[in-house]
Amino acid sequence: MDSATAPEDGRLTYDDIADDLAWETPGITVTESHIFAFAGLSGDFYEIHVDDDYARSLGYPGRVAHGLLGLALADGLKNRSAVRLAAVVSLGWRWRFAGPILVGDRVQARIKVVAKRATRRPDRGIVTLDLTLFNQKGEVVQAGENDLMVHRAVAMSAGSAP
Repeated sequence: MDSATAPEDGRLTYDDIADDLAWETPGITVTESHIFAFAGLSGDFYEIHVDDDYARSLGYPGRVAHGLLGLALADGLKNRSAVRLAAVVSLGWRWRFAGPILVGDRVQARIKVVAKRATRRPDRGIVTLDLTLFNQKGEVVQAGENDLMVHRAVAMSAGSAP
């Protein structure tokens, strides 16, 4: 597929995205398997993530998921939500860890468009999303912003080359 042409599958182009668009993603329950798989993938076997006794000695009820696992889940939830954007690439994240994500927590994200700007290329725009990841109790566990480069409608209609 030409990188300048977004597929016609219902994803929103830059021009379709309302300035105040907001939505919630589905949720996902964090399991031991998620934590151990992420530890293996990242090489981060810090005790708070893999040792219940150690995590309890620090005042947690058990193992705590990696902060970057929470960010990865937030990105995955965004990409699997009912609102889908015709993204080209992610340009970066500004992210903070506000609370622990524990085994058994069900997390989901609230997402809101907070900024849009055109680029020099007529077939792309930049969208900034505010994401809040919260658990089943409504507690914010992570939050931040994600900048996305998004296809413009002109790219879909003209089929312009990069």
